Amino acid sequence: MNPLHQSRRTLRLVVEYDGTNFCGWQRQNDVRTVQETIEQAFEVMLKHPVAVRGAGRTDAGVHALGQVAAVDLDENIPVHGFIRGLNALLPHDVAIVDVADVAVGFDPRRSARGKIYRYSIWNHPVRSAIHLRTAWHLKPILDLHLMRQAAKQLEGEHDFRAFRAADCERPSTRRLMRRLDVQKQGGMITIEVEGTAFLKNMVRIMAGTLVGAGLGKISAAQIDEALVFGQRTMAGVTAPPQGLTMLHVIY
Repeated sequence: MNPLHQSRRTLRLVVEYDGTNFCGWQRQNDVRTVQETIEQAFEVMLKHPVAVRGAGRTDAGVHALGQVAAVDLDENIPVHGFIRGLNALLPHDVAIVDVADVAVGFDPRRSARGKIYRYSIWNHPVRSAIHLRTAWHLKPILDLHLMRQAAKQLEGEHDFRAFRAADCERPSTRRLMRRLDVQKQGGMITIEVEGTAFLKNMVRIMAGTLVGAGLGKISAAQIDEALVFGQRTMAGVTAPPQGLTMLHVIY
């Protein structure tokens, strides 16, 4: 047997990043992405290219506290060596917070049982300098009770055709939302969403729909109609990307 093949290993990475200055996770030509940035750090460290696989494709401007990625390689470097080495090479807006050996060939996307996202809204008459990059600033005071009622309507298994981007290419649009929690502390409203899987822009559209409900512009009946008829115009606006953070991938 090839000794190189015998030493093959797969690393699971937990990645944190501020997405403000990235054009999303997925590698693209001529733009800065998180995936390519991590691959470049690996190449400098190992002196050869590697391919990094992610659990989900966050959009431009979206952040992550618990993005999960995997890489296959042969080097017998201890995991703490990768944490130190990669973080020394990565820019300030990306950090590898954990590295572990997992079963060879682990696929962070296909193995996932669900994901948890948080959408943050700074609901205050005055803008926040601290939350500028991580929250949607809305001056009108939102009705938390109406937002929570709307969130309950979106829980469970539904066809979420009305809650996806126009260019979303997923063949199936049925998804299970295990929970949508709406909380408020001071001027900050957070919407935490746990689901089995998500369509393109789905969390941002759900957040925009809850905001519409909180402003009294979207009724409970309208949300029901959006779920039944699947018309994008029946759901709310697509909330801006800076309020969205991928918190955790469930395995």
